[in-house]
Amino acid sequence: METTELPQQLAEIVDDFQALSEPDRLQLLLEFSRGLPPLPDRLLDHPELLEQVVECQSPLFLTLDIADDTERSVSLFFSAPPEAPTTRGFAGVLQEGLDGLPAAQILAVPDDVPERLGLTRAITPLRMRGMAAMLGRIKRKIRESGAA
Repeated sequence: METTELPQQLAEIVDDFQALSEPDRLQLLLEFSRGLPPLPDRLLDHPELLEQVVECQSPLFLTLDIADDTERSVSLFFSAPPEAPTTRGFAGVLQEGLDGLPAAQILAVPDDVPERLGLTRAITPLRMRGMAAMLGRIKRKIRESGAA
């Protein structure tokens, strides 16, 4: 699987998934679920600042901040319940793979990243669409901000 057009931190995650058998990929997704950072206090007190990704089977909310630096670095924030490990895992992959990158680099990420994780046989198509929707929502929010 070609990962050269992915940002390095995301390419490394995809490579990690690709190196594993399917059951082990699910285990890695669970690890990403556990590693999803909690929302900062400023967002906990203002849920209206988060946007729901309705395509996800479990309630998932996200938002982003775009820095005023020359690269327009993007900080990502996700909220998903602990009882939704698949959704949290996908959010964790995107958080670790994209957080801190320049806006233009995130916009250039191919839309097929969810499929590249090699989970299409282990995860329902509905859940796979949820992850694709998360990435799409992040890109849309960047475009709407004018940061690209």
